[in-house]
Amino acid sequence: MSDCIFCKIIDKKIPARIIYEDEHALAFEDVNPQAPVHTLVIPRKHIPTLLDIKEEDNNLIGHLVKVANKIANDKGIAERGFRVVINCNPESGQTVYHIHLHILGGRQMHWPPG
Repeated sequence: MSDCIFCKIIDKKIPARIIYEDEHALAFEDVNPQAPVHTLVIPRKHIPTLLDIKEEDNNLIGHLVKVANKIANDKGIAERGFRVVINCNPESGQTVYHIHLHILGGRQMHWPPG
């Protein structure tokens, strides 16, 4: 998608603090962090929302979760605890329509969120 900010980050047309990338995914620091650790994990494939995931994307989605686990371990928040959030559509707070996992940690999380 030519107007998708995350696709532009993938194509290196917009700078980001990239901390992980492979042939299927990219992870970078959120520009508006909501916790001491706030990293986004995105697929290289443009998928607008969770509702747009197809059967052929199942392995890709599993890979994104594995990347989130690696980042939580690398950032030292895995054992203490962290939150993974995927927003879907406007009422959830989704503002970029390219699925992404928020990895949040480094502080006590509260419930209910939002």
